[in-house]
Amino acid sequence: MTTGLFVYGTLGVASTAFACWANRRLFSGGVGRPTLLEGLYVTFAVAALGLGWYFNVRYVHQTGSSATYWNFTKAIFANPAADSAAQDTVIVNLVLLPLWTIVDGRRRGLRHAWIFFVMSLFTSLAFAMGFYLAFVERQERYRALEPADSSTA
Repeated sequence: MTTGLFVYGTLGVASTAFACWANRRLFSGGVGRPTLLEGLYVTFAVAALGLGWYFNVRYVHQTGSSATYWNFTKAIFANPAADSAAQDTVIVNLVLLPLWTIVDGRRRGLRHAWIFFVMSLFTSLAFAMGFYLAFVERQERYRALEPADSSTA
């Protein structure tokens, strides 16, 4: 069970590092220091990651060898109130987040925007969303620094 946590943690770090590496131009040069909004996105993302991992580690230790994605998903549908929150989370994480980040990320010029969906599978939905929004903020500032295309159509 500890091996699984290590593997998921490693994949979470790797997917986050890949997002940063693929978009490294946003973190060097003239983009500058993070804005307050970027800082808030990252702060809440990291807080959500910490809380999520706290509960996930507890779940894995309590559940033992049956701590699988399938059993976890069944457990979040424990009663009608949980069912409501769980269905929202599942649909957002598995359908809307990938559509949003891939389409919107491509439009905005983010590289490999699909990685935020992958990141959400190994970190948390809130972490991936917070990082995506922080990257979008940096991307908008990066675009503002780019010289306008001087060619005419």
